[in-house]
Amino acid sequence: MGLIRFAGFPADRLSDWPEVHAGYLTGSDGRVHVTRIEVIDQVIGCRRSASDSVKFHVLWPVKGLGRVMISTASLSERDEPYLLAVELARGKLVQVRNQVAQWELIGLKVPESFAGPYRAAHQAFSRGAASQGSPEAASLLAEAAIVYACEAADILVRAYSMQALAGRMQRFGTLPVLVGCELHGAVPAAESTELFQDLFNSATVAVPWKGIEPSEGKYNWDVVDRQLDWCEAQKIMVRGGPLLDLGPGGLPEWLAKWEHDYANLQSFVCDFIETAISRYVGRIRTWEICTGISTGGALRLTEENRLVLAARVFDVARQVDEEAQLIIRIDQPWNDYQSRGSYRCTPLQMVDALIRSGIGLSGVHLELAVGYQPHGSARRDLLDCSRWIEAWSTLDIPIFVTLVAPSSSAPDLGATAGIQANGRVWEGPCNEDHQAEWIERMIELLIAKMRVAGLFLPNFSDHDPHPFPHSGLMRADQTSKPLVERILAQRSRHLRKI
Repeated sequence: MGLIRFAGFPADRLSDWPEVHAGYLTGSDGRVHVTRIEVIDQVIGCRRSASDSVKFHVLWPVKGLGRVMISTASLSERDEPYLLAVELARGKLVQVRNQVAQWELIGLKVPESFAGPYRAAHQAFSRGAASQGSPEAASLLAEAAIVYACEAADILVRAYSMQALAGRMQRFGTLPVLVGCELHGAVPAAESTELFQDLFNSATVAVPWKGIEPSEGKYNWDVVDRQLDWCEAQKIMVRGGPLLDLGPGGLPEWLAKWEHDYANLQSFVCDFIETAISRYVGRIRTWEICTGISTGGALRLTEENRLVLAARVFDVARQVDEEAQLIIRIDQPWNDYQSRGSYRCTPLQMVDALIRSGIGLSGVHLELAVGYQPHGSARRDLLDCSRWIEAWSTLDIPIFVTLVAPSSSAPDLGATAGIQANGRVWEGPCNEDHQAEWIERMIELLIAKMRVAGLFLPNFSDHDPHPFPHSGLMRADQTSKPLVERILAQRSRHLRKI
């Protein structure tokens, strides 16, 4: 078993840093290792099965940003512990330097404001790396280097977004990007209908199998019909699904008795897919067929079972409606979860396998939920998010993204999925301004990406049932959060004519 160790300074860092236990290692190919974290005194030990060079990823408190995922450069094992802050600063600087070089090659004009923090980051890092004999002082200098590097990365991504967006606008005239919201069994109140239309041009109608067929053979489509009727009355583009949820608790309870009989289980699944799509042929032309394929948790389905089942249900859906757009949803696209379990494929590899199987996949929907536990993704800065979208863009299919962030860490009685908000990701308290700023910044980045075809919000109002706590645009009392004005401004600037 391989072991790589890091010394954590300043001395009081570990006393209020539970996120260190969620750190993980990746190999040179980006594959996540199953990682066991051990903290003894001020030394962080990271164990995994192999002994090759690795990168360590961990949520790190960055002044001005909050706790964001940062990684070291590639490191080999050695007897002496690495000084963690220095290695994280080195990793971030390498990332920024490489990205500048890549974007300059495609014609990016780097703004003059980038040079100051970039130079300051190098200077602070050089002094820190040269003074590791005094680990406290070296760590403080390295922390300053991380702050400067993140500031430089932010300036760089803003410049890229502006210039790439200008190019996309010049090419298309208006952005071919859907802006939508997910309906979880409820439709907006009558007094909010006009606002919904101003904000969105698309809506996702929930079609949960466990709610539609709670008892074998007994269907209730009333909730789906009500949502669909409302969308058609408002002349809003509709998509349905997900039809099949392979996450924990995503399937009807009566199906559990068939979990050891895979052939019959597959038959029941395909029957529901056929029934649902047949019912709405011509009314719903875009379907999210499956979610939870990579993380799993439903019954005792293995990774191979989930992949084969997904391929089968896509085939059935295509036979029922040859003209439908069929999309797969990925609920944790960063694959952090793989550090705590045994997985063979990353989400990207699973989607790639489905594309290669020839099922006619029309797009991939990525659910980016930050500030939630246990379900959700660790927060990254905009440079990491940009690189992440570029990785998914290699699939050469349209990308849809749902952006989820909490506006409060208080208990939310309307949340239905057993998920909790984690306010520690932001600097300062978890509030509506943080939610609005993060989602607005992500929208600015994503609409600049050529492969991004749609942006979605997880729910309209916290008054209605919803899976993620405090994730809506409207408060429970039906008043608007600051996010509403931010999205209206984006629609006015870039997305108005879609």
